[in-house]
Parts: sequence; structure tokens; C-alpha cells
Amino acid sequence: MRATDKPFNIDKKLVYEAYKAVKSSGGAAGVDGQTIEQFETDLKSNLYKIWNRMSSGTYFPPPVRAVSIPKKSGGQRILGVPTVADRVAQMVVKQVIEPILDPVFLADSYGYRPSKSALDAVGVTRERCWKYDWVLEFDIKGLFDNIDHKLLLRAIQKHVTCKWALLYIERWLKAPMVQEDGTTIERDRGTPQGGVVSPILANVFLHYAFDLWMARTHPDLPWCRYADDGLVHCRNEQEAQALKSELQARLAECHLEMHPTKTKIVYCKDKKRKGMYAILRIQSRGQPLGDENHAVGDSGIEYSPSNAVVIGRNCSAAQSSPAGLD
Repeated sequence: MRATDKPFNIDKKLVYEAYKAVKSSGGAAGVDGQTIEQFETDLKSNLYKIWNRMSSGTYFPPPVRAVSIPKKSGGQRILGVPTVADRVAQMVVKQVIEPILDPVFLADSYGYRPSKSALDAVGVTRERCWKYDWVLEFDIKGLFDNIDHKLLLRAIQKHVTCKWALLYIERWLKAPMVQEDGTTIERDRGTPQGGVVSPILANVFLHYAFDLWMARTHPDLPWCRYADDGLVHCRNEQEAQALKSELQARLAECHLEMHPTKTKIVYCKDKKRKGMYAILRIQSRGQPLGDENHAVGDSGIEYSPSNAVVIGRNCSAAQSSPAGLD
């Protein structure tokens, strides 16, 4: 059944399908403390409220709950956990915009996409490392915390015309965060890592900030990106160093920052490539890039090659960029 007397025509079935997807994914309670099981005790009424408010244009997301989780590299990562009801609402919008946005993304963007995985990224990267001696591995520092709202909305509006989807995306971007001590933080940038729509929004932003920029400025250099981690294959060290400087400047234009310690220039070493450099990858055909062999650089420091790509978690022609992400 479709609404006929509401400002926005949202199919009730879309809300129900969104609920099923949220239930399948699981997840913790938000600021209201309501679990999925508790949400289901009055499922019909709860889904109706979401549909009614979204269809009427009166849905306003509650704050997200800040949750600290440890990083493998040390320190803490702050997730923003929406309520169960808000996750359902976000899933409604995701189901509408993903079929529009995913075909826009370039083939070498692998993160958070329905038909791609980290293993796909590792496989294509291993093949390319046989052909290119050098790799610029980069990490974007605090991507989800620092995405510029104005630039992001411009990028989304270039592809998404659904008025209610755009309305709620903007409201989600502005939703405050409640910290573990109960204090509320207003947000003027970023999209909570933990939100249902956040991964696809981040992909849209980096599609313009990095992917199309690479296709336009360095069409001869293959690259691969998984969310905020990526790499570019280079022919020599000088090219990799120059690209690193260019990418730092490009990210700064988009109000982002390259991570100072996680970003590395790497030499791919194998039986035919025997150069000794500070940071090496051992590349053996038939074996994953980054086995447990060790390599020693000129400085005498021992380096243990890491996984195939830092990103472990058919490039088309460059498209025009929205203003601010040129």
C-alpha cells in the first residue's frame, strides 16, 4: 500500500524490508536503550511511526550514542550508534540511494559495496604488484569524523534527486552525539561511523575527492581503495614521492588529512627485484603478498611485510565533479 495523502510517497513495504535488513545485521541499542528484541514487541506500531513520520516530512533522528572500541594500532575509535528505529529509517534511505549511487562508483572502489569485497581488492593488488615496483599506501585520518557536510551534500545532489532522501540525509549529518558521560556534542562535520548510511556517504565523498581525481590527473597509474584506505602503484620511488605530495594537497583541498604514520611508500621485492629499501613487500607468485618472511633495509632495520594491502578491511573515464570537489 502506498500513501496518497502525505508529502512524500514512501511505500510501507520499503520500511518493512528495511527492518528485516536491520534485524539481520544486529547491533547494540542506541541512546534510548531499546534493543531489537524490545523494538519487536510492538513491531507493527513502531514501523508505522517510522513510515508515518518519514512520509510526512516530520522524522527527526535522535542523537547517536558514542561507543569507544579499541583500535588494533592502539587508541580508541568512536562509533556513533543510532537507535534501532533510526537504523530502520536510515536503511529505508540506503535502499533507495544505493541502486542509484553504486553504478556511479569506479571499479577500483571496493569498500562497502554490494558486489565487492576486501579479498577482491587484495587479489587485484597482488596482480598489479608483479607489474609495478612501488606502491603508495595511504590512510585518511579520521575520515568519518571529518567529512565536510557542504561538499558531501553537493556530491550527493549530483546523483540523488529524491527529495525526502536528501532531507533525511542532511538531518542525519546534523544529529548530535551523546558521549558515554552523558554530555551532548553538536556536529558540524563528519558522518557517524556506525550509521547505516554513513559508508555509502563516505564512498560518495571519496569518489570525488580521490577516485575521479586519480582518473583525471593520473590515468596511467592503477589504484585501489577500500573506504578510507587505499594504494596507488607507481613505477619508481620518485613518482611515488611526488604522488604522495600531490595527494596530501588534494586531500587538504577537501578538508581531509593523510594519516602521517599509516601512509607509506613501499618497494615490492621478489626474486627478480632485489633492491633493498627501508620498507619492503615480499612478492612471491602463487603466494599472498605479505608473507611472514622478513626483509632488511639499508639501515639494517628488520622489516616484517604486512598484509597484501593496508586496505584489508575497470576504471571508467573521469566524470565532472561538483563544485568544491573538482
